[in-house]
Amino acid sequence: MTSEMSPRSVPAFRVNRSHSRRRQSLDQRKPWERSLPSFLLEPSPSSTALLCQLLGMNCAEPTDFTFSFKGFAIRGGETDIHSDGWGIAFYEGRGLRCFHDPDACATSPIAEFVANYPLRTLNMIAHIRYATVGKTCLENVHPFQREMWGIQWCFAHNGDVPLFKGTRGNLPWLGDVPGEKIYNPVGDTDSEAIFCAILNALKAKFDVLPSLPVLHQTLNCLCKEIVDTDRGTILNFLLGCGHNLQFAYSMPGSRPGSDVWNGLYYTIRETPFTKAHLSDCDYSVDFSEVNTEDDRVAVIATKPLTDDEVW
Repeated sequence: MTSEMSPRSVPAFRVNRSHSRRRQSLDQRKPWERSLPSFLLEPSPSSTALLCQLLGMNCAEPTDFTFSFKGFAIRGGETDIHSDGWGIAFYEGRGLRCFHDPDACATSPIAEFVANYPLRTLNMIAHIRYATVGKTCLENVHPFQREMWGIQWCFAHNGDVPLFKGTRGNLPWLGDVPGEKIYNPVGDTDSEAIFCAILNALKAKFDVLPSLPVLHQTLNCLCKEIVDTDRGTILNFLLGCGHNLQFAYSMPGSRPGSDVWNGLYYTIRETPFTKAHLSDCDYSVDFSEVNTEDDRVAVIATKPLTDDEVW
């Protein structure tokens, strides 16, 4: 079984809220940028200009996520600006274990417990939030979860999706098959609204879970429908479907003429394993000492977590 543990201890979490932000002049923006919300174009400590961050892991063998989560967690208010809540969801068999907290991840006792306890899973999704749509409260913390076809689904998102802003109580319909709006948001984020709309479209189209190729094609069509409604849409999400399957979607990535990456990065950890060092704190693991040749882990993140791996 894979492990991300190391005998070295991580520095204690602490929060630093002294971040400055300046508004970019409208005249300095490229033509395509003028349709985007200003907060996506303001300089900030986040090199991605995305105000939430995602972390996902999908594994061939049960794996603990302590190494990756340590580096991710301190971005929630210490090394980055995402201090408006955090959450993590990971599968244990058919069950889905979740931790949610509306406070900063970098100072959360719950996050510290998760970061230091070697829980193992095949499939994990985590999120740190900087609130732009919806107030800072528990119901707006990702990942969101719902049951469909006897399967636990979970979802975390970042970006900007005009189609789903202010739609609580009037959820847009996706897809070409009419149906009932079974799933509705509890909170008031565009992210949860997107999740519910995707599930409603899948529920209307299929009576049972379709094959993987069909499900992939359908999700791609639904995402294209969302993105095509507004040129300024930025849609990045991780979608968990049971303990083996995770979908990642990233659009638009880097636009022509822009040095801002509005997408996701990934790396594959597999044999021959090497040592990895977190970019947000002085913490390393030699994966060759804790893994076997059967282990293989895909890690997805908004920004690379390590400074010595290929992302």
